[in-house]
Amino acid sequence: MTTTMNWLMAFPWLLGIALVAWVVSSLRRNAGLVDIFWSLFLLAAALCFWLQGAGNRERGWLVLGLTAAWALRLALHLARRNWNAPEDHRYRAIRARNEPGFVWKSLYLVFALQAALAILVSAPLLAGITSPHPWPSVLDVAGLLLVVAGFVTEAVADAQLAAFQADAGNRGQVMDRGLWRYSRHPNYFGEFCVWWGFFLIAAATGAWWTVISPLVMSLLLLRVSGVTLLEKDIGQRRPGYAEYARRTNAFFPGPRRSA
Repeated sequence: MTTTMNWLMAFPWLLGIALVAWVVSSLRRNAGLVDIFWSLFLLAAALCFWLQGAGNRERGWLVLGLTAAWALRLALHLARRNWNAPEDHRYRAIRARNEPGFVWKSLYLVFALQAALAILVSAPLLAGITSPHPWPSVLDVAGLLLVVAGFVTEAVADAQLAAFQADAGNRGQVMDRGLWRYSRHPNYFGEFCVWWGFFLIAAATGAWWTVISPLVMSLLLLRVSGVTLLEKDIGQRRPGYAEYARRTNAFFPGPRRSA
């Protein structure tokens, strides 16, 4: 069975999850709930690749385990944050642009699109799980360390922000503590590290072509649905954000700039 066929066999699984996510989100009139399912798309792809077998089992277990830890933590975090929250302003804007009939249009504009992006991003998981290439190599170790570092960064940043937002005294204030002191989006930076780490593990098998995955994720995080979109109007909602932005790196962590 070719690599392409192994890859495409996961896509029906992802479309099935997209359909479930669409039903749930439509019933709750909140298309933003798709964010909860994003990491589960990738976990489903990894499980599908694993069930196809034939790869180096040590590397396969490693990639599957890392994917499961990342996916389940992120899904649970977003479920706690978003399940009973109003629809995110990004999805409200998409809804407004596509009424009437957004509930049906969202099936392909939001949910199927997420599944298609996920199958593309899953390329390093495919290579890492199905390749028989011997384990371990220097690239495997480097990739493992980068995935773990990204996972920890993302988890700590999310926990710090959640604790800050839970304090009523911080309402309307800008989070500029902990990891958020060194980057305006440390959680996105952690996600960036996770996918470049998975790419290094895939590259250890010779699958350099899977660089498409971290490149797509970097584009999404920096220019599409991540930093650029979130900061488009955040200054209007948080008066102190302009000063925070002037002193703090947008993405890559670094020392704060002087006043």
